[in-house]
Amino acid sequence: MNDNYQDVMQQYEGETLEVRRGRGAWICERSDGLRLLKEYRGSLKRLEFEETVLGELKRQGICSVDQYVRNREEELITVAEDGTKYILKEWFMSRECNLKDSREILTAVSWIARLHRAFRNIAWQEEWDLASMLSPGLSEEMRRHTREMKRVRTFVSNKRKKSEFELCVMQHFSEFYVQALEAQKGLEALEASAEQDRLFLCHGDLNQHHLLIGNGEAAVIEFNQMHRGNQMADLYHFMRKVMEKHGWDERLGQSMTDTYNQIVPMDGRDRECLYYLFLYPEKYWKQLNYYYNANKAWTPAKNVEKLQNLEQQQEARNRFLERIKSS
Repeated sequence: MNDNYQDVMQQYEGETLEVRRGRGAWICERSDGLRLLKEYRGSLKRLEFEETVLGELKRQGICSVDQYVRNREEELITVAEDGTKYILKEWFMSRECNLKDSREILTAVSWIARLHRAFRNIAWQEEWDLASMLSPGLSEEMRRHTREMKRVRTFVSNKRKKSEFELCVMQHFSEFYVQALEAQKGLEALEASAEQDRLFLCHGDLNQHHLLIGNGEAAVIEFNQMHRGNQMADLYHFMRKVMEKHGWDERLGQSMTDTYNQIVPMDGRDRECLYYLFLYPEKYWKQLNYYYNANKAWTPAKNVEKLQNLEQQQEARNRFLERIKSS
């Protein structure tokens, strides 16, 4: 524990009993419970927005979220002697969701649905527009990614001598590019006809690292990407990680959507949106984007394996897509 850290903690009520490093911050066992202290570089408006929403969630019974703790001066940001800004949050003993355990996966999905249901009961306030993340439409993000895919294809095709990775890129590009365009156009059509009342608060970065499991419940953390948007994107981000880990297991995918649907019923537009999100070849785009922005003279063997695995999983992935499309 350094002097800077001690100076900051003295500005909060309670006594610090033990400290350890974790998640790029300090996890503190204190007389008033477990806390997490970390540096903060954002705006006060953003913190006030998150604090208000998290307080509303708590009033609705979603208590396991990392609420902010105000200091002795009732301020959200605490400034150290050297000028560094810190925030203190309530924290949890639970561990990250284990994506190998189907029971934990379904527990996490049920809590995603509960979070979304609670979000829908929180009316958007105009003053949040300046504090909220400026999130582009889902189709706009797809358009950008598709342009990047095309740029990589052009770059690779102009090379005379191609590496094993580059040969894999060219071999599978057409199939993935067709899927990218279909997904992009499908979402564009959905967004063009979407009503504003279909947009709700979203977590913005839901994955296994932000869902902590313990005693059959889940704590949801890190709301710094929270914004108003389509909640299906939250569900997709978590489900995609799971499906990739499980080789696009249809039954597990169906179990996840069924679990979510029991708490937050999905209509046809929700399922259509989820289909297009899954249809977009995000993992393929990520590999191409990584390659283009890294040292092209040498590509790690594991990146070649990732592209080959995508091809091996295509049949199972396509079956899963057909199930979503027909449901």
